[in-house]
Amino acid sequence: MAVAGLAVFATLYFVDAGYGILLNSRWGKTIKSKIGWLIMEAPVFIVMATLFLLYGRGAKSGNLLIFSMFMLHYLHRAFIYPHLIVGKGKMPISIISMGVFFNLVNGVLQGEWLFAHAPLDYYGEWPELLASPRFIAGALLFFSGMALNIDSDRRLRKARREGLLNGDKPGTHYIPYGGGFRFVTSPNYLGELIEWLGFAIICWSLPAALFAFWTAANLVPRAASTWKRHKEQRGDEIKKRKLMRVFPYIY
Repeated sequence: MAVAGLAVFATLYFVDAGYGILLNSRWGKTIKSKIGWLIMEAPVFIVMATLFLLYGRGAKSGNLLIFSMFMLHYLHRAFIYPHLIVGKGKMPISIISMGVFFNLVNGVLQGEWLFAHAPLDYYGEWPELLASPRFIAGALLFFSGMALNIDSDRRLRKARREGLLNGDKPGTHYIPYGGGFRFVTSPNYLGELIEWLGFAIICWSLPAALFAFWTAANLVPRAASTWKRHKEQRGDEIKKRKLMRVFPYIY
């Protein structure tokens, strides 16, 4: 998975994953984004729930707390976020298929670790876990990253909704103001990077570390491509607002 992450990281600097602002016909047939996101993200939720039913009923409450945090993210991403999408965007079936494959693998890795392979007292009961400095640091990152991600998506939806009301062409992309958009063009990706870094710190496991690494390998190049596309379309605004790609003041 680590080698695959490096390959994806290198590839995505030269080949744009064709959805959202980077949508293009090279990736083949498309379906509605609302349906695509549901199909792509739901498998990991289902896999984790299945592994919990198979192995997790006797797990320590600390393991179940971590499981609940993971499921909270995918409850939003798979079943809430798709219904909030504004417009009639499309997503290639090929992209969805790759996402489904990754999410199935990742769900198995995270679930097997939490419920089958983590040492019995690795996380302990939830009061013990909550008092751990590592959990406190990781949870602060996890929930602040989640908040940034959700807020950035909300600002994007608001900008698109206002654009449609103002008569803009459907499919027009925007750089909202406020929140993380004061610093970067992809604060939603930054939020997700922070979120899964926090999760990796909490779990302190190879599967969680690989997940955080894979997330970065996917989203950092995508943020760079998004910034480049925005610069092509509204370079003066990028320069005036001094917007970076994904890491404020750095990149």
